Amino acid sequence: MKNLLFLVMLSGLLLGCNAQETQEVEANAEAEPEDSLVAYQPIDSDEALMATALMAAPEASREGVKVIGYNMAGEFVTFKEGNNEFICLVDNPKQKGFNAACYHHSLEPFMARGRELREAGKNANEIFDMREEEVKAGKLEMGETGATLHLYYGPESNYDPATGEVDQAQYRYVVYMPFATAASTGLPERPVEPHHPWIMNPGTHRAHIMITPLTEGE
Repeated sequence: MKNLLFLVMLSGLLLGCNAQETQEVEANAEAEPEDSLVAYQPIDSDEALMATALMAAPEASREGVKVIGYNMAGEFVTFKEGNNEFICLVDNPKQKGFNAACYHHSLEPFMARGRELREAGKNANEIFDMREEEVKAGKLEMGETGATLHLYYGPESNYDPATGEVDQAQYRYVVYMPFATAASTGLPERPVEPHHPWIMNPGTHRAHIMITPLTEGE
């Protein structure tokens, strides 16, 4: 009888231990960050440049976008022809971090002029002043009012080949409103709170609404 009681108690103890271990394993699995399961790889090929640039475009539009930019050999090329309203610009592999963009095709003359001036060695202030003068003189088109620029950027240059997502990258959106001001739009000239929309470069050719969405966990 004593042996039977002992066996019953031992079985109960073992079952309790197993249940506790199962709960601990499940709890640890839930606490494991999802990012640790992602096998990020360096963005070190033309295919990777194009895949990550597509992430800057709205998901529903990615298939039809045109993709351009500097390839791994340092040549400015067309990676992919498109048939919709967006043009994506790949990350420049010669620069630190990651910065891809996708913009409305009507902005291409403005964007192309900026690239041309940078290639000529002009700095940011010189490019701003020269394009301002050219837009005012009617020599340079700024695109349609309300045309958007989608930015996908971050501090790392590693990506998930399965999804195209870049490690720690986030989004920012720009809506171009040439020569708009705080008075004409009702927007402040700086964010009232973090992530609130505001107008940058008001009153100039490059006036635009800045929108930075909240990131995960904020």
